[in-house]
Amino acid sequence: MAAYLTYWLESVAVHQLRENTHTRYAACVDRYLIPGLGKKKLAKLTAKDVRTWLNQLRTTCQCCARGIDARRDAPRCCATGSCCSKRLSPLTLTYIHSVLKSALEHAVREEEIPRNVARNVRTGSPRPRRFEPLTTDEARRLLTTAEGHRLHALFELALHTGLRKGELLGLRREDLDLDRGTAAVRRTLQRTSNAGLTTLPTKTRASERRIALPTRCLHSLKHHHEQQQREREAAGTTWQDSGHVFATTQGGAIDPTNLTRAFTALLRKASLRRIRFHDLRHSTATLLLEQGVELVVIKELLGHAHIGVTATVYAHVRLRLQRDAIDTLSNALGSPGNPKTARSDGDEPPSCAALIR
Repeated sequence: MAAYLTYWLESVAVHQLRENTHTRYAACVDRYLIPGLGKKKLAKLTAKDVRTWLNQLRTTCQCCARGIDARRDAPRCCATGSCCSKRLSPLTLTYIHSVLKSALEHAVREEEIPRNVARNVRTGSPRPRRFEPLTTDEARRLLTTAEGHRLHALFELALHTGLRKGELLGLRREDLDLDRGTAAVRRTLQRTSNAGLTTLPTKTRASERRIALPTRCLHSLKHHHEQQQREREAAGTTWQDSGHVFATTQGGAIDPTNLTRAFTALLRKASLRRIRFHDLRHSTATLLLEQGVELVVIKELLGHAHIGVTATVYAHVRLRLQRDAIDTLSNALGSPGNPKTARSDGDEPPSCAALIR
């Protein structure tokens, strides 16, 4: 297994995955898969082996298993005889399991093994990561505070369209059609360990899309372009034209980490609770759902590959809207505490005492 996983990472996955994803896969293989299953024969690996290994991961303190406590200047776990019981989360266990399934799936395709035994092991469905989107009042306060900020147009565009951080930073001037009021999302900007700041294709094929821009964003983008022209004149020969809509004061690409810092500072200035930049995307979808926008429209705007993804992520919002709709119907029909007696016209069906199952 150790030899096969190394081969799979270096010869197969490296050509199929993005650099950051491949880095996470490699860390997962080195940290969990090889130590746990590396000595097993690939052809003799069974579902029971995989299940036993996952159960061991689920119950083992990671400070002890990975030697984290031994490397500390002042041990406070196993070395002191007091285990901190640092367990892997269900989400991490599911991710580790998915990496193993991907590796073994390729072994099936290359006819190294007859079947993928990892698919016969169930890890359970982890609870989705909770997020707290901005309310309407909080979103309004954020936009008000962002007025006058150098990246005001970016924050406004993020909250109105739900674009990802990399998609916003990857926008180029030729992607915008301000006359027609549209933007083409074709690429994303990311920092990788080897290439540094680099432009990559969108997350999925469905993420490559054309979206409509609201009038408010069009005004902000035009103002931002004028501001960028003034910065270009002030920079003179030091200007580095990267072609991005949102760039630094010297014209270069904005590092995603620096955008996160600016966003955190903006939240603090607006006296808002701290959220992730990605929660702006969740806020957009939630606010649209609460305004009665169809799920399929939100799916196209966010660039989800399948509408099931949109429905699953925002199931709690849809449930709340369903409850509101049912309450509205209940009020219309009259509550038991305040019955409304309608005048009988003689057309009502006879009362029925049969049980309804």
